[in-house]
Amino acid sequence: MNKKILNTIKTVLFWLMLCALFGLVYFLTYSLAEPKIYDFMTKNVLVQKLSVDKYKKVYGSDDVVLLVIDAKSVEKYRWPWKRELYSTILNYFEQYSNPKLIVHDFILTSPDIDNPLSDAKYYDTVKKTDKLITGFMPALQNWDNKNYGKSYDEIFEKKFSVKNVSESNVFYDIFQSLVPFPKDYLMSANNVGHVIAFPGGFSKITHINNIQFFDEVLRNQLPFIRYKGAYYPSIGIKAFLMLNSVNKIVIDKNYITFEGTDLKLKHNLIESLPLVPVRFYKLRDGYYSHKMYSAIDIIESYENLRRNKPPIINPSEFNDKIVVIGANVPAGAGLNDNKNTSIRSEHPGVDFQATVIDNIIHNDFLSVMPQWLNLLITILGILIIYFSIRISNLVKSISSVLLLIFGYILFTIACFYYATVINVITPITMFILTTLVAYTHKYVIENKNKEKVKSALGKYMSQDVMKNVVENIDNLGLGGKKAVVTVLFADIRGFTSMSEKMSAQQVSEILNEYFSEMEPIITGYKGIINKFIGDAIMAVFGEPIQDKNHSQNAVMCGYAMLKRVKELHKKWSKEGKPELEIGIGINTGEVFIGNIGSVNRMEYTVIGDTVNLASRLESYNKTYKTKMLISASVFKEVRGFADIIKIPDVQIRGKANKMDIYEVIKVKMDF
Repeated sequence: MNKKILNTIKTVLFWLMLCALFGLVYFLTYSLAEPKIYDFMTKNVLVQKLSVDKYKKVYGSDDVVLLVIDAKSVEKYRWPWKRELYSTILNYFEQYSNPKLIVHDFILTSPDIDNPLSDAKYYDTVKKTDKLITGFMPALQNWDNKNYGKSYDEIFEKKFSVKNVSESNVFYDIFQSLVPFPKDYLMSANNVGHVIAFPGGFSKITHINNIQFFDEVLRNQLPFIRYKGAYYPSIGIKAFLMLNSVNKIVIDKNYITFEGTDLKLKHNLIESLPLVPVRFYKLRDGYYSHKMYSAIDIIESYENLRRNKPPIINPSEFNDKIVVIGANVPAGAGLNDNKNTSIRSEHPGVDFQATVIDNIIHNDFLSVMPQWLNLLITILGILIIYFSIRISNLVKSISSVLLLIFGYILFTIACFYYATVINVITPITMFILTTLVAYTHKYVIENKNKEKVKSALGKYMSQDVMKNVVENIDNLGLGGKKAVVTVLFADIRGFTSMSEKMSAQQVSEILNEYFSEMEPIITGYKGIINKFIGDAIMAVFGEPIQDKNHSQNAVMCGYAMLKRVKELHKKWSKEGKPELEIGIGINTGEVFIGNIGSVNRMEYTVIGDTVNLASRLESYNKTYKTKMLISASVFKEVRGFADIIKIPDVQIRGKANKMDIYEVIKVKMDF
């Protein structure tokens, strides 16, 4: 396969895997962590405010009050209560007060067999109380008795369904039956609303079809349900409908609108259920967000009023109020109606329903930022972080990332303060993931670039010199050390006159081929090519590659070079190229080795008389018609394994005294 195509496939697969990783982390964070952070922000930002205008309301409205069957109430009248006690409560409001509505968060499922007269009294009171809304509950399982269920459904739909609903194929029926009322209660009730609520976040429901997950937190309200093709409101929507003249209700995939009113609910359609986030309020006493009254105080106030005695609670306190009745005795059998909500793990169910009603009648809802906008903000932050890391140094890029995350946190706090829900932890998680990926990517790219630089440097200097430069990149400077090394000079004989007969391109081709053949021989004997000087090669043995046998290796290297040039004569002859002859001079001695030059331009090289002598020895090959000459210092190290001829009393240019030099005829064996 073409290398370019293969690299393209690898690149595409890499980006697909990266996108999959980001998508998985985004989904898991949004599904698992985001709801918990939403609860934290709701509890610590949304409801913790000082002002009380429309957008910054702290406590539940005074228009909605609670009447709770609490511990004090069941101490006076042991549970279960006779139903006539409920009648007493309803009569108190009907006879002495003027509330707008009475909402009973209560589902009556069976008659009191021991007290039928008490039930009958309650049913009669319910029938006479037009302002009363009571709760009902749909069920997921089928009717046990289909004939009874069919008959019950017909009565229930005729009495309680909302007729003026226009729905754009949003719902499907997930409920298969109802939790039935006793027959007499069914016929007595005038107004009902469902009280069902599903735990979960804004993207899923975690308690439906008998499946339960770890998150059992109530965050949403369900304005409508569809059952057997008919539409039924929650007790909150039922309260709104009774207080307002609504001509038509329109339900589509995004909104529920009530014609003739300002109410327009933005819902999130999940499992065919139009869920609307509940806007919670601060708890007045750490328990209820709305003003609460004890049921026993109302019962005793009613009895006092009938006897012309002062009531415990003045009925005028309930004028023009919506009274929500419910039971909540945490330690009482059958009366623990606490719910797990965003603001409290044991939040009274009656206060949850009061909050739902409060939201609806005051059109007081959260603004939920669309997911496409959350995603856009996240992607924008990812791009900012990625390019900041790519183009900036470590300090600047880390500072930018921290500043962005801190700024985003402040932004989310401001959003929640003004009742706007925005993803909090999901973007931050993606920002952190981007930081890790970006730095990893940058590290990989920088390493690749370093390898490219090292590869390029290796073409201009020895691999060992280059390695030394890279390892000490932060400590490069002029200077070096003294060391005993062996210096080899190799020069082409008669190259100047030869090059005059060829073009510059031909000269370069011959030199490139020659140098390419010599380089592996030199490195093979632990030498480094210090530099090319025209057609000459200067090589050093013993530094920076540590080698105690550098003199012997230098001589063997020179001999191998001569042999290789001789082998190349046949090839060059066939190609019509001139046959090159080289001369080699080798000297061992002390030199200064290190970085020579200026602070802005330096070169790793060796200097000293040892280098000069090696160069002059090479030049004497012309005089003595030899191929490789060595100095006396080299001779001492190699005389045991090479055939050598002594050339005595040679006057070396630049030297005051004559000296012996030696011609290497043959190397007998590798050292």
